[in-house]
Amino acid sequence: MMLAFVLPLFLLLFFGYAITWDVKDIRLAVLDHDGTRASRELVDAFVASGYFTVAEHLATPRAADEDLVLGRVTGVLTIPAQYSRDLDAGRSPAVQLLLDGSDANTATIAQNYADAIVTRYGLDRVLRGRTLQPPFRLETRTWYNPNLESRNMIVPGLIAVIMSIIAAMLTALTIAREWERGTMEQLAATPVSRMEIVLGKLLPYVGIGLFDVAVTITAGMIIFGTPLHGSPLLLAVLTLLFLVGALGLGIFISAAVKSQLLATQFAMVSTFLPAILLSGFLFDIASMPRALQAISYLVPARYFITVTRGIFLKGVGAGVLWPQALFMLAYAALGLGLAARTFKKELV
Repeated sequence: MMLAFVLPLFLLLFFGYAITWDVKDIRLAVLDHDGTRASRELVDAFVASGYFTVAEHLATPRAADEDLVLGRVTGVLTIPAQYSRDLDAGRSPAVQLLLDGSDANTATIAQNYADAIVTRYGLDRVLRGRTLQPPFRLETRTWYNPNLESRNMIVPGLIAVIMSIIAAMLTALTIAREWERGTMEQLAATPVSRMEIVLGKLLPYVGIGLFDVAVTITAGMIIFGTPLHGSPLLLAVLTLLFLVGALGLGIFISAAVKSQLLATQFAMVSTFLPAILLSGFLFDIASMPRALQAISYLVPARYFITVTRGIFLKGVGAGVLWPQALFMLAYAALGLGLAARTFKKELV
């Protein structure tokens, strides 16, 4: 019961705070050989963007190398000595930005930020004091996540990943526990069918799973501010389909191995790694090799993550999510079928 009621909330808080793709406060060292007002304006443009923080002003290129090697800064901005003269003469001076590529994701994002800042700053200088207007102006709008906060997409995905793990682990212990405690004889002596026993083991955990989902959704909305734009009823129905399949998988593992230790290990391997790596939670499926893309179609968490993100962020309905609903319905039928077929009342 501790596993059932405490672990989902703990995992949500732990991963919700630990996992983020937001890159802010990029530590920057400045090597300014020019030392003029124009060079300081360029540095101020980086700071004013809100993405860069000047951690240190350097005197020599050797100090820049040391900062990057020791990880004190993410980038070093080098402004040449003739910077302001070249600007006044109408020439384009070369400004260097060295980035620490050991973290490729942060370096790529920092490079994109820097390109945008320099482009905007250069355009402002060209138009300064003139009545000219640029030929066009780009106005961007980001739907579904206007502030591009990674938590808004992480939390719905976490709900799917956490329930994939917890559901299979909970029921993976049920029948295996009966075998290890020697109480399987009582079940074998009853006149109920195998499917009735499986449903009897399954239904209490369906209620627990729905309660866990409700708690994690509430915590995600209150603690992380994740919006819920879609129908809670549709989310509940599709969650029920997913839980039945995940719980049925756990019972199938429990009936097959008849050992709590092995059942727990099998449940972790069959749910945790696929849910994290092949569901689209952390990595874009379209960027994976074709072989892994094909395997990802067999991972139920892939479809449930589409459901949670679609309902939370986009507010879509059954007309959009029906393919995911059909797959999860098939997953639920397969999970129950495997559990009932594998469970044996005979004592061997």
